[in-house]
Amino acid sequence: MDISVSIRDFKISPPIICASGTFGYGEELKDLVDFKNIGAITTKTITLKPKTGNPPPRIYETSCGVLNSIGLENPGLEVFLKEKLPKLKSLNTKFIVSIGGFSFDEYLEILKELEKIKDIEAIEINLSCPNIKLKRMISQDKELTYNLLKRLRKISKKVLIAKITPEVTDILEIAKAVKKADIDAISLVNTFFGLAIDINSQKPYLGNIYGGYSSRAIKPLALYRVWRIYNNLKIPIIGGGGIEDASSAIEFFLAGAKAISLGTINLVYPNIAKKILDSIKLYLKEKNIDDINKLIGKLKCKEYFGKD
Repeated sequence: MDISVSIRDFKISPPIICASGTFGYGEELKDLVDFKNIGAITTKTITLKPKTGNPPPRIYETSCGVLNSIGLENPGLEVFLKEKLPKLKSLNTKFIVSIGGFSFDEYLEILKELEKIKDIEAIEINLSCPNIKLKRMISQDKELTYNLLKRLRKISKKVLIAKITPEVTDILEIAKAVKKADIDAISLVNTFFGLAIDINSQKPYLGNIYGGYSSRAIKPLALYRVWRIYNNLKIPIIGGGGIEDASSAIEFFLAGAKAISLGTINLVYPNIAKKILDSIKLYLKEKNIDDINKLIGKLKCKEYFGKD
């Protein structure tokens, strides 16, 4: 049974990725996780300079999901290269470095430095953090998305993955801008905007007022967006949003995801990838499928009349 997929020349086996912001830099969980069950981990997003993040409280658990307003807390590029990267390379799995910025120049400067490092094969360009004080996220505007990604593509030969927000009128328009810029894959979805209020104090639970909403409650919303892009655009998709078990993962493969991304569930059960992978293998065996690529996009439904 072949459980490997490829995004250009970046092979992921198994096609299970741990999402940025939910797995640290990998090394923190080395005593809790069997990395052979994970195809790749995506690092916390790195910015050019250190960032302390948003004021606490920064995480609030609702009845069926989690709100967070971490705000891209990270040690900055210099410390990442000196302290975090060597430990990443020692783990028994591949990794994707996530980068963010507050201007086009910051993205470009970070990517230029990472381009020099042979051991870094793939880079996630985070265009969708909901917890930073910007008028809008880059991936809420198709022109901004295209213009930045086009400039990044020109300076990099590495596998580039664009992480875009679901908080747009039409996610397909943003996805088209990503493909037009010749980016190798799309990662979706990031969190949705959310708010929780303490009725006793009459104040928001989060120090940043609002945050990004994740976990099982967003799965149907995420699945729809994966399916919509897959049915209209030929570009590899890393799909996630509320995946907590093998059934959820298989839904994303059927909808068109080439690889699946585990997020909030990592905070509860860091080694969940093993359980999910074992059950996916059983499913493939039961369905007489010898290659997981044969499962991708095989949702059985009536003809879709919504293609653009």
